[in-house]
Amino acid sequence: MLSLRLGRRFRTYTTIPASITTTSKTKTTLTANDIKTPLNLEEPALIKLKAERNPEKLFHLFKANAHNRLLIESTVAFEDTISRLAGARRFDYIEQLLEHQKALPQGRREGFIMRIISLYGKAGMVNHAIDTFKGMHLYGCNRTVKSLNAVLKILAHSGDLDAFQSFLDHVCCQFDVKLDDISMNIIIDALCRMGIPDKAYMIMGEMEKSGIKPDVITYTTLISSFYKSNQAEIGNGLWNLMLMKGCLPNLATFNARVQFLVHKGRTWQANSLMGMMRYLGISPDEVTFNLVIKGFCRSGYIEMAKRVYSALHDEGYKPNARIYQTMMHYLTKEGEFDMAYTMCKNSMEKNWFPSVISICQLLQGLKTKGKIQKARFILSLVHKKVPQFSSNQLGIIESVLKKS
Repeated sequence: MLSLRLGRRFRTYTTIPASITTTSKTKTTLTANDIKTPLNLEEPALIKLKAERNPEKLFHLFKANAHNRLLIESTVAFEDTISRLAGARRFDYIEQLLEHQKALPQGRREGFIMRIISLYGKAGMVNHAIDTFKGMHLYGCNRTVKSLNAVLKILAHSGDLDAFQSFLDHVCCQFDVKLDDISMNIIIDALCRMGIPDKAYMIMGEMEKSGIKPDVITYTTLISSFYKSNQAEIGNGLWNLMLMKGCLPNLATFNARVQFLVHKGRTWQANSLMGMMRYLGISPDEVTFNLVIKGFCRSGYIEMAKRVYSALHDEGYKPNARIYQTMMHYLTKEGEFDMAYTMCKNSMEKNWFPSVISICQLLQGLKTKGKIQKARFILSLVHKKVPQFSSNQLGIIESVLKKS
């Protein structure tokens, strides 16, 4: 079983002797004179990289500027280049560029190697990311838990349980790297993402035995996962355990509980929980408000939804696209077309457009009530959408006002 094997490993291999050690005695540092190199000689390379669309030319341009300090230190330039090469499926170019970078002086810095690992991960080249971690000593780079965590994050997001297990079984145990609280939270999050929160819960127990104290991130991840898997008893138990251990919930923890309550149709309890947040000094955010507003709307308490919407403004927040669209949809459904019109107009003026169905329902309602000018104004905003609606969608919207 994954959880038991992981648990045994955390107790056994906390400080495993390294089978491979680094022996580099040379360190590369930048001096003040290095940093003062005139920028006007190097900036064009970044501009050319950003403008180049041909994958082959992009590859050669990047490689020709491998020693360019602005390029080396520019995370954006790296990510943009690798992203475009991955989009063109030129993984051979990605490998050549990143392997070449590792052999340069910057390859001795763990932070730089972590960037290489991350870029391989974003390009979907997971095995290359793992190999980079395994070979760090070849470039005179010290290996710590930070680079280990970088690989764990990639494997966690890949959703490949076998690869994740294999890395923990055969790689973590080879190096003198002690897992930390971040490592454990990544592992727990990965198991929850893969739909096995019960195993993640067992890992939390092993975590404490290893002397690593679960934090609010640990509890929040597990609580959210158990709520989503409809195991409320365990989620509530974890909530109580967290409080008993003296670990206070944060905004994300409260939002997970609010979401669960709203999903179960217990919006009044969710609203009370939002009040408790304020009492504890934790301000609700747009997610909290949207959940409670949607809950009241779904339950038919449109007046309460309006009150929560007003509270959002009173507390200094601005509605986001979801809040606008939720309110507009249910106000239209309740026949409150004037307020729905205001919501729709404000949303569209920010280039946040509801679905075609919602727009048509509003236009139909305004037309029925004889508010043709308002309906035409909404239609004028529809034509200003960026990017535009398709001709078919426009035809559907316009047909509402054309019908007698």
